[in-house]
Amino acid sequence: MLSDVDIMIRVQAGETSLFTELVQRYQTRLLRFARSKLVNRSDAEDLVQEAFLAAYHSRNSYSPAFEFSTWIWTITLNLARRANLKRSRTIHREREFSKLKAITSGLEQPFHSLMEAEQSETLDRWLSMIPEPQADAIRLKFFGELKYSEIALTMDCSESGAKRRVKMGLLKLADLADSETNDS
Repeated sequence: MLSDVDIMIRVQAGETSLFTELVQRYQTRLLRFARSKLVNRSDAEDLVQEAFLAAYHSRNSYSPAFEFSTWIWTITLNLARRANLKRSRTIHREREFSKLKAITSGLEQPFHSLMEAEQSETLDRWLSMIPEPQADAIRLKFFGELKYSEIALTMDCSESGAKRRVKMGLLKLADLADSETNDS
C-alpha cells in the first residue's frame, strides 16, 4: 500500500487517478469533523468536497516534506472557519429538521435516535460556547481522530499547545455540563 506522500508524488507526476485513494482514506473523518463544525450535513459534505478539490487543484504546491494529512486537515479547518463566518448572521433550522426526519422515518429505535440527536445538538451548542481554538482542537481530536502532533501542525501551534487547547476545552465543556445539570 502506498503512503499518502507517495500517492501525492505520483499525482504530481500525472497519475491523477490515484488521488481518489486519498479521498477514500480521509473522507469519513473529514466529514465527521465538518459535520461537527457546520450547521447541516449537506454543508459539511460540500465543505469536504471543496477541501479535496482545493487540494487537488493545488497538488503541485504540495511539499512531500510534510504529511498529506496535515495539509488536508489545514485546508478543511480553514474552509470550515470561512464557512462559519459567512453563516454567522443566519440561523439555520435544517439540522433540527433533518434529525427529526431521520427519527420519524421508521427507524427501529426512535427513542435511542432521539437521545443521540439531542446529545449531538447539546455538544454542538457547548462547543460553540467555548473559544474557537479549543473547540476546533477538540473536534480534530475526537471527530477527526488526529494525534496531538497532527493537531499542532493543523492549527499552527506546538504539540503542548494542542494538548493544552484540548484539555482546557474539555474542562470548559465539563463546566457547561455541570452548570446545565445543576440548573435542571
